[in-house]
Amino acid sequence: MRTRRLVAVVLAVALASFVDPAMAHASGLGSQDAGDAPFWFVMVTGGGVVGGSFLFATLLTDHEAIRMVNAWRLRVPVDGRLRRAVVALAGLASVAALAGILYVAFAGPANGQSNAAVLVVWAGWWAGYTISVYLLADTWPLVDPWRRIAGLLPRFDRRYPERFGSWPAVAGLLGLVWLEVVSPVSENPRLLGVVVAGYTVVTLAGAVVFGPDAWFGHVDPIAHAFRFFGRIAPVQRTDDGLAVGLPASTLAHPSEPARDETAFIVALLWATTYDGLVSTGPWALAAEFLVGVGVPPLLLYLGLLVTGYALFRFVYRVASARARESAESLVSPGYVARWFAPALLPIAAGYHVAHFLGYFLQLSEQLLRTVSAPLTTTTISLVSLPGWFSSLQLVFVVAGHLFAIWVAHALSFELFPGRLQPIRSQYPFTFVMIFYTMTSMWIIAQPYTPPPYV
Repeated sequence: MRTRRLVAVVLAVALASFVDPAMAHASGLGSQDAGDAPFWFVMVTGGGVVGGSFLFATLLTDHEAIRMVNAWRLRVPVDGRLRRAVVALAGLASVAALAGILYVAFAGPANGQSNAAVLVVWAGWWAGYTISVYLLADTWPLVDPWRRIAGLLPRFDRRYPERFGSWPAVAGLLGLVWLEVVSPVSENPRLLGVVVAGYTVVTLAGAVVFGPDAWFGHVDPIAHAFRFFGRIAPVQRTDDGLAVGLPASTLAHPSEPARDETAFIVALLWATTYDGLVSTGPWALAAEFLVGVGVPPLLLYLGLLVTGYALFRFVYRVASARARESAESLVSPGYVARWFAPALLPIAAGYHVAHFLGYFLQLSEQLLRTVSAPLTTTTISLVSLPGWFSSLQLVFVVAGHLFAIWVAHALSFELFPGRLQPIRSQYPFTFVMIFYTMTSMWIIAQPYTPPPYV
């Protein structure tokens, strides 16, 4: 049994070693020069920082002191009338933006680099806006255009099947990532318009049948992604205004996600990994070989998506079981896996910002050009990033793991009594995290390779 677990961990690390968090598949619109940091320096620095942060965190073992750090908040009351006005204006703006994206996708330039709809969706929304959700605050409930429209439609309020839980959101997230990889939806405005229109029809129909709360609370993958990313943000909404705390401190509050929500968190981490994996040289070589022996490309990419996700979940369950054994606790492995799942979110955010910030900055000028003249073919203009930016990407990856170390440390002291049990419970997670950080930081310096056969 231990041999199989070790093999699973090694496979996960090997898979992570092919990942390039610096560049998204959608970033075929722009490119980032690879860094040239020496292999040994990146490996030692990344693993050493994460391992050292774990050792540093173990110096704080007082349960109440840890709670005080995570509970610190600066309250900012917001006038009720101002809040209602902001909500109304944000809703109108978001619905107008959705309508504009659909119109420009079909009526604007056919070239994706000159089409405002393509740049707004990929550079402006999924890159830039998503970064703001976990670095600043989750504003998606204010600007979600589908929920705004759904609130104006009649509803049947059919009972949503509880057995489905949030599994449709898991499938939806993985499906969207697969579609982005295997199709030119990130470059073809007309296809993007079809996808956005189809997503709109399905979302509004589901909200009408089951009600907005059930649909956006269980099924909609976009709402799920922003909800979890938003828990990392330092600014959180309260009943009477805003609360400003330490980044990721909300994740350290005792809360046990359901099994399906834990699966979604793992999917969120794997989605970024998958998007990077298919844009590397090693994958290009593997894909050419597999297609050469008769594997259909669409099936190949789908198989990688499903297999990789299953492997990520399996390794996480193994680490959770080992954490229970290390702590010598009677708590079930499943409970441990659910309890520590929020600690994965800072890692996903760290990879996302390393994955997309350069892409957003490179296309920022072109985004402004196309938005100002959405029906005109504009001259392509990419911002040149300085050479040190690749090193900054390494910092983002490490920062995500450092926050994850702290969240796991705080959660362990909420779950296990004493001082030694919580620390011992973190050994398996820290072990996997160190190797995942080391390999991913090395690969982040590898050149972007367009995915073959897509």
